[in-house]
Amino acid sequence: MKEGKDNKIVLLEDDQLEDLFVSLRQRYGYDFTGYAKASIKRRVQKFIDTIEMESVDLLKNQLLRDEAFFKYFLDEITVNVTEMFRDPLFFASLKKNVFPLLNTYPFIKIWDAGCSSGEELYSLAIFLDEEGLYGKSRIYATDISQRVLDKAMDGIYPIDMMKEYTGNYIHAGGKRSFSEYYTAMYGNAIFRGRLKKNVMFSAHNLAVDESFNEFNLIVCRNVLIYFNRDLQERVIELFLKSLPVFGFLALGNKETLSFSIFRDHFEEIDKAQKIYRRIN
Repeated sequence: MKEGKDNKIVLLEDDQLEDLFVSLRQRYGYDFTGYAKASIKRRVQKFIDTIEMESVDLLKNQLLRDEAFFKYFLDEITVNVTEMFRDPLFFASLKKNVFPLLNTYPFIKIWDAGCSSGEELYSLAIFLDEEGLYGKSRIYATDISQRVLDKAMDGIYPIDMMKEYTGNYIHAGGKRSFSEYYTAMYGNAIFRGRLKKNVMFSAHNLAVDESFNEFNLIVCRNVLIYFNRDLQERVIELFLKSLPVFGFLALGNKETLSFSIFRDHFEEIDKAQKIYRRIN
């Protein structure tokens, strides 16, 4: 652990973390108090160490008076771990168990909540396209961080990742050559503009923001694991309000509705891949 300029280790205490988050909620409207404490404390401590901040009070003061610094802080402490066709069996299950039912609707609305830098979004768009559903779909891609949303809007990723992503795509049951979906240029893969033609990008904070539409499918994978139980329930209720009866909810493989107070509103479509359908 690094030291501040006064040669004292800057160690973040629980009460300091709570005070910091209360102040940030009042100043910016972002609420971190429902995040899993050990995980979020670890990330804030790492931020303090990395920038060699002299004290927690100085960190708080700078965050409150400097919005650009706060946005940098937000980007650093939020988790953005993703890849294209991550967990290929999940996408295979979507295509097998969900897409045929979505195809019965004249128009399909999908919410990719916590879309991060867009890899999952483009994976969804590619499979919707291959199944003939993209033309009648509208995808709402949201995240708390504007920086990762900007990256998602660009749709540009390191070309070195394409070998791994191609493997995931094939394993998930892709029907074409994956290279058809991007252009290689200057060490990057630039994904086809048509894949975001029917996408709406917007900042949305699951911790405090409300439902903004009704969706046939909500995909929110590996986000709830970073929240405490109360915030998890708040977000599940938000999704419930955003789904009509027979709408689908897809979670991450370490997440479940089994212990939620809202579990009776859902049935399991794929237990292993954590895909649910609202039934009442």
